[in-house]
Amino acid sequence: MIDTQTRIALVIGATGGIGGEVAHALLARGWRVRALARQPEVAALRNAWLAGIAWIKGDAMRAGDVAAAAAGANLIVHGANPPGYRNWRGLALPMLESTIAAANASGARILFPGTIYNFGPDAFPVLSERSPQHPLTRKGAIRVEMEQRLRDATAHGVRTLVVRAGDYFGPRAGNSWFAQSVVKPGKPLRSVSQPGPRDVGHAWAYLPDLAETMVRLAEREAELADFDVFHFRGHWLERGVELAETIRRAVGNPRLPIHAFPWPAIYLASPFVTLFREMLEMRYLWRAPLKLDNSKLVAFLGEEPHTPLDQAVRDSLVGLKCLGTEDKTVGALHGLAA
Repeated sequence: MIDTQTRIALVIGATGGIGGEVAHALLARGWRVRALARQPEVAALRNAWLAGIAWIKGDAMRAGDVAAAAAGANLIVHGANPPGYRNWRGLALPMLESTIAAANASGARILFPGTIYNFGPDAFPVLSERSPQHPLTRKGAIRVEMEQRLRDATAHGVRTLVVRAGDYFGPRAGNSWFAQSVVKPGKPLRSVSQPGPRDVGHAWAYLPDLAETMVRLAEREAELADFDVFHFRGHWLERGVELAETIRRAVGNPRLPIHAFPWPAIYLASPFVTLFREMLEMRYLWRAPLKLDNSKLVAFLGEEPHTPLDQAVRDSLVGLKCLGTEDKTVGALHGLAA
């Protein structure tokens, strides 16, 4: 266990979905949390729900900024992602190198959120920590390269914890399939979109549960391998349409329309919109069932934090302002990020 009196974490990407949730979980478990931001005053104002964070001015692309912010830290959470899938090679890899250099200088372990983008059809339908990583997409190849760089860094004393999960959803999961494709945030729902076939299973990760899992694992530092990987099962939905049906229950409208995702329109616009090109590359992940095997995680922690699906979906819709009125309980517990 890490000494409760000296637990210090630096979060890269605390203004994003996964970074913010992990920062929140760290604060709740008594960690001192720092966060890097180019405009710390603005970040603090827009993320008031993360009260207690020490916002530090800096840029994740600058190794010196990250190293200075990480001085004395036990953990560096690398939750930074280039927005809108743009220029992943030019941004994602240099930011990771900044984190690796900072971890090498400070002795901190890196916590890295993994994704299913690393895998191709040869690994389907059940993904374990030992599944082959042969992605079909450019972004998937970069994710594999990022994990390989982290693995290689163990030769220089850098320790990494990778926690892999399915597609994110949650009260503040703005940059996610749930918030960008399944529902439309900011107003009451008139319909729900179904990205994949209704009868094809899919794995979803409720961000507060995932963040809690990550922090519990990080706190078992002495028991982790220098490069360790765990898979988070989350909400495995045998029928893909079950998520939309759960949204119907949360809205209180059993007849809320469920529409097929407009893949033909995405295809037509893809030559002009980077985001749409990347979405098309990822379509294969919706056409086949994908389940994450969490047996290693459960054996290590004894359980996987798990919020019931109906509650998780309702809290997510409230946080995304999709129900028309804000649930004060959820607001008090989680706050809302801009």
